[in-house]
Amino acid sequence: MRVLFIAPLPPPITGHSLVSKVLYESLAKTDVVTAVDLGVATRHDGTITARRLREVAKAFAAIRRHVREADVLYLTIAESMAGNAKDIAIYCLCFRHLHKMVLHLHGGTIGRKLFEPFPAVKSINAFFIRRMGGVIVSGQSHREIFADMIDSNRLHLIPNFAQDSLFVREDAVAEKFARTSPLRVLYISAMTKAKGYRDLSDGYASLDDQSRSRIRIDFAGAFETDSERTAFLESIRPFGGLAYHGLVDDEAKRRLFAEAHLFCLPTTMLEGQPVSILEAYASGCAVMTTGQRGILDVFANGTNGLEIAERDPASIRDNLRVALSSVETLRQFALTNRRAAEKHYRAATFTANVRDALRASATAACVSRAPRDNG
Repeated sequence: MRVLFIAPLPPPITGHSLVSKVLYESLAKTDVVTAVDLGVATRHDGTITARRLREVAKAFAAIRRHVREADVLYLTIAESMAGNAKDIAIYCLCFRHLHKMVLHLHGGTIGRKLFEPFPAVKSINAFFIRRMGGVIVSGQSHREIFADMIDSNRLHLIPNFAQDSLFVREDAVAEKFARTSPLRVLYISAMTKAKGYRDLSDGYASLDDQSRSRIRIDFAGAFETDSERTAFLESIRPFGGLAYHGLVDDEAKRRLFAEAHLFCLPTTMLEGQPVSILEAYASGCAVMTTGQRGILDVFANGTNGLEIAERDPASIRDNLRVALSSVETLRQFALTNRRAAEKHYRAATFTANVRDALRASATAACVSRAPRDNG
């Protein structure tokens, strides 16, 4: 199978680019893959810069060169207005080949941000998508975004995954929960307001002195600006139980997850299916997070951890108190999560399922274009 692979690849490392990298490397072992890197051309915030325009132009030129020779086109789609305009331009560029194109939605905001408030945008996208070979979504809650655009047999539900290096043994989970002084809480994500890192630090700061002394919170991730980083470091300076590690490498990330008892993602975003939550599962962590639809596809309050309210440091504070008083319950959450990760969220399972979806599309495209026998 010859695949034209159009997606963001590291650097930088984000949940989206990491998934794309693992998938690209897996496909390249068995198929002929040509990559068009949208790492700069695709931006979640939708900003338009001269560099971004140059990268988009380069991507378009590469797509034009390789589209005819490919058996299937794989494209991860954007969710901003500018990003969607770029995707529509790609659809136009590949119009005669849409029957062999498979879209992959990694996020969960395109329905609410673009299709619901802007019916014309939805109609334009639907015009192209109904002609495509397939669409991949990560969670059940995202099926409805495309339900009236493409037949159900071409709409594939494929959950995300955690990297193999993050999986820990079950006995290691038991060992770390035998040592909960202090209780280790971890935040690994983009250091942006929408992801809720300040809500977590503010919730911790509002605890009483005794409770704070029993908790350590580690933050890791990149800030968008130096001024935001400086302001955060200044705000946590009075608290010895808070530490910021910056943008960590794979080994530091593995260590932080392996040591954590509770992973916290207080996001306010319309999440797709956060890879960080699945990584926490693989690492044997209980999870504390908000009830976004994409998150609730893989997380249940009282089964995988503790659900918190959005933009509510008091909710985080109260649930940190619950965590301190219910360590055995946290351990059970962590073991449940580790087993769920083994069963559902392995990289090999993800890549095999995507490969099957691509091959199904390539086969259907070949059949649809085969010459008819008029004899």
